[in-house]
Amino acid sequence: MESLGKRLASLNVSLSGAQTVIALTAGIVSILGALVAVPGYFKPSPDKGQIVTVIQEAKTDKSIRDATVEIMTAQNALITTLTPNFLGKARHSLEEGQYRVRVSHPKFAAELRQVQVIRGETTEIKVRLRSGASAPLRQAERLIDEGVGAIRRMFGQ
Repeated sequence: MESLGKRLASLNVSLSGAQTVIALTAGIVSILGALVAVPGYFKPSPDKGQIVTVIQEAKTDKSIRDATVEIMTAQNALITTLTPNFLGKARHSLEEGQYRVRVSHPKFAAELRQVQVIRGETTEIKVRLRSGASAPLRQAERLIDEGVGAIRRMFGQ
């Protein structure tokens, strides 16, 4: 009887080791399956295309997560406003066509891009924001300065 008890005890240890190997194998297969499936999850539907905007700081290439991404029609009608994820990426599915993408942030000059979305494809836009005022703001400041200068000249100051 003792021999049978020892055999059962050794069998139990073997089963425990086998169970561990099976569980680890199942876990690895599950993780690998998820890694294969995840990229397919982000593919655009066949009847739409996708815009992926990658926002970085120009000097450091650091991702900017708190920018505002506005997607507009070619006629400047706002479609949606997005906030980038922790990698500085913002993604949106759209019908095929021409769009405008404006990226803004209080610390950086705004950037505007024209983009063509193609059905079933992903269009990636890399936007590198630079410090300073945006071009329209600089132009407005220049016009104001010119206007003030003209008024001063008119009054002889």
